[in-house]
Amino acid sequence: MPFPSEFWNTLKTEFPENFFSTEEALLQSHSVDWTTAFSPQASLVVFPRTTEEISRYMALCTRFAVPVVPSGGRTGLAGGAVATQGETILSLEKMRALGAVDVLGQTLEVEAGVPTEAVHEHCAQHGLFWPIDLAAKGSSQIGGNLATNVGGVRVIRYGLARQWVLGMEVVLPNGTVLQLNNALEKNNTGIDLRQLFIGSEGILGIISKATLKLVRIPPKPQVLLLATHSLENILSLFLRARQAPFTLCAFEFFTSQCLARVQQHRKRYMPLETPASHYALLEVETENPEALEAWVGQCMEDVVVDGILAQGGQQARQLWELRESISESLSATGMPHKNDIALPIAHLLDFCKGLEAFFADKYPGWEVCLFGHIGDGNLHVNVLKPPDMDKSTFLAKTSEVDNDVFSLVKQHHGSISAEHGIGLLKRPYLHYSRTPEELNLMRMLKKAVDPLGILNPGKVLPPL
Repeated sequence: MPFPSEFWNTLKTEFPENFFSTEEALLQSHSVDWTTAFSPQASLVVFPRTTEEISRYMALCTRFAVPVVPSGGRTGLAGGAVATQGETILSLEKMRALGAVDVLGQTLEVEAGVPTEAVHEHCAQHGLFWPIDLAAKGSSQIGGNLATNVGGVRVIRYGLARQWVLGMEVVLPNGTVLQLNNALEKNNTGIDLRQLFIGSEGILGIISKATLKLVRIPPKPQVLLLATHSLENILSLFLRARQAPFTLCAFEFFTSQCLARVQQHRKRYMPLETPASHYALLEVETENPEALEAWVGQCMEDVVVDGILAQGGQQARQLWELRESISESLSATGMPHKNDIALPIAHLLDFCKGLEAFFADKYPGWEVCLFGHIGDGNLHVNVLKPPDMDKSTFLAKTSEVDNDVFSLVKQHHGSISAEHGIGLLKRPYLHYSRTPEELNLMRMLKKAVDPLGILNPGKVLPPL
């Protein structure tokens, strides 16, 4: 994409050395996220080290109407951080300052490029933690966590990212810097502007800093893996777990198809001997291990065919690896088609039955792998490309599949995106989850904040 010479001259003379690069390898790596459906094509990538540099760069881009794609850890699966039209990339990876932990207020100020796992390690020294945990925590960054309002594996215990940020610093497309809420727990002074930017996928502003809300590290959790023969039994286990004498922190599930792919790709430790069609991974907090063991025994009598309660941290990590290795193992097949959807928990069973019937009728023989955070209604639907089908045919067919699957999602009052956002990949389908009135209001907000449409252009909102 050609930019005016004055833009380049200003970039070279008024910004620090190494602020930007046009090196092909960097353009390729920073133009894509974990989505594989888009070809990278960026014009340059910039690496600000301060909020002031972000502000000056955005003011320069506004002056010359230069499009900008914010870039964090790029672990999303909806094309929200891809550059396909020659845009410029604004990478936050150099902004990794971690402030001192405020033990009294239980807060931490961090820059947007800090990896999620680094926050956990930093806070743990003070007996505190930020309760947003996800499989990509080693790569994902705080700015991206907030821009997509991530959930992760402990949503049923702690909620979404938006509930664990007190204040934010945000740079608008014209370079204006907003300081939102600081470290206040209470601030009833009108519209909470933080929430306008959390989950907006970088189309309204660039999060440069955040003040995170922390909690005490909970008691050492207990981890269980339970095997059963149906989704009905998985949901029965979930109900029992919610009524049990312990605190449920995570309730994950995966099917035997997922497990087979993990064993094929990673050959992970598998402690259970009895084959089953469905597996539940639970993490619980309890001060009464005997009651937990009794609860497991009761479940083994009627809905569970095999199970294990982790004996120590190493075995607990091994059980979690079975779940956290699924995405990588499915991707190793070459080309899984992924969908991250959410349903009211009461609709999960009927939805899954409808999904199974749909594939059996329209696409017999296709391998469908289901897993996810079933405790908060979040399903990951992965369709694997048949070995004898070429890539272009598969892409065309999965586009048709998505319309049918999202129609089923809408029928069950669900969302077409639970935690990865809309980006480019799901933009054509947003109407399945949002009404025309909601879309119009979103467009009005975008126009008001970004009248030139330069920030993460083309993402989220379908064209009129």
